[in-house]
This record gives sequence, structure tokens and C-alpha cells, in this order.
Amino acid sequence: MSLDRFVFALAGVFILLSLALSQLHSVNWLWFTTFVGANLLQAAFTGFCPLAKILKAFGIKPGHAFN
Repeated sequence: MSLDRFVFALAGVFILLSLALSQLHSVNWLWFTTFVGANLLQAAFTGFCPLAKILKAFGIKPGHAFN
């Protein structure tokens, strides 16, 4: 799995998890959803993704999005 797909998959898991937690526990979990969405949006414009930098350090090969 390339770095790009891993980042997108993990972001999707975080969003779905926080939506489930907002229904089961507290509506304040939606702030986590907002944070993930905002991070994805800024990464689309700037090309900087903190998770991608961390995963590159662990040796995961980048795809086309995060060179």
C-alpha cells in the first residue's frame, strides 16, 4: 500500500470513528471530524501532510500525491 492510500484510508477511518463516537458518546467528537477534514483541505492546497511526513520517516514509499 502506498503512502497516499494509507493516509486517505486512515483519514476515512478517523472520520467514521469520530462520527460513530459522536452518536454513541458525545457530540463533541465532531470537533475531531472537523480537524481531520480541515487537515485534508490544507494538505490539498499546500501539499504538507503531517501524517505523510511521519510515515515517510518509517520508510513507507510515497505515491503520486505526497512526493
